[in-house]
Amino acid sequence: MAEKSYLDLKSEVWDTGKCSGCGACVAVCPADALSFAEGEMVTSPQTTGYCKQATDNVRCGACYDACPRTGSQPADTLGNYLELVPAKAAFEVSHRQSGGAVTAILANALDEGLIDAVVTVTEDRWSLRPSSVIITRSDVLIQQAGSRYSWWVPLLAALKNAVVERKFRHIAVVGVPCAVQALARIRTSENDLLKPYAKSIRLVIGLFCTETFDYTALMQGKLRTHYQLDPHEIRKLDVRGKLEILKQDGSTTTVPLAELETCIRKGCHYCTDLTAVLSDISAGSVGTPAGTTTLVIRTSAGKGFVDSAVRNNKLTLGTGADLAAIEKLATAKIRKNTQK
Repeated sequence: MAEKSYLDLKSEVWDTGKCSGCGACVAVCPADALSFAEGEMVTSPQTTGYCKQATDNVRCGACYDACPRTGSQPADTLGNYLELVPAKAAFEVSHRQSGGAVTAILANALDEGLIDAVVTVTEDRWSLRPSSVIITRSDVLIQQAGSRYSWWVPLLAALKNAVVERKFRHIAVVGVPCAVQALARIRTSENDLLKPYAKSIRLVIGLFCTETFDYTALMQGKLRTHYQLDPHEIRKLDVRGKLEILKQDGSTTTVPLAELETCIRKGCHYCTDLTAVLSDISAGSVGTPAGTTTLVIRTSAGKGFVDSAVRNNKLTLGTGADLAAIEKLATAKIRKNTQK
């Protein structure tokens, strides 16, 4: 059967509002014909209209095969895993989201030469505006730690720069569940155009996620207009069934998610995966005490990275996790996004 082209992706995903905005299609398009516009909330990529397959009848299908919305959505709350433990960095991580465990694992991996680059999200400390970034040094990684994954960013678009242009071959990617699903499709695909990406991805860390927010709609719209909050006043954002805002002065503001529907990407309403079940390691702030990170170690590769960080005194593991709390939130997400 002939590969599907961007026209199929457009009709099945973009035109139906299902696009997650992960950026995988942008990364793998060999013609560089796809991109995401900056500024106002966008529901799908821009295209030049050229497609190797649709225009020139040259076999491709890379964008369709990499898309996390062309297959069925995960229906598991926790998925398969080897261990589920609370963890925290064994060193100071100034801007850490919870326990700093993900930063500790990746910093150790960079220092030990286990990976040569991390594809992740960074933010401007003043404006909080997010962007994807490729980090190759542990000190930079530690400085960039924070709560930036509350924002939507087409993270995986940066893979083209990492794999094709800079030719990194041992890459770790940190992303929310839709990005993890795309990476899982890339890693298992038989499409020859995706294999260079698959071979270059050594570790995938997935972050618990209920939904992501459009920066312009939330920060420059809702928070500034209705809550008189400017970006530089915010220390940390966290989503746990509601948006919790920790301000620089130590006070907190809570915003019900029902007030933020216009700030959430439409594609988020099709996601049923809270815990990134297809990652090597999942991480979140639900299910373990404050100041720690819940780590769901899913694969032998993931366990190897955790064990290395523990051996090198970069990461401390605890015991006990509240599975019920994680499953409750995961079940709520599944129910919410399947009742349409």
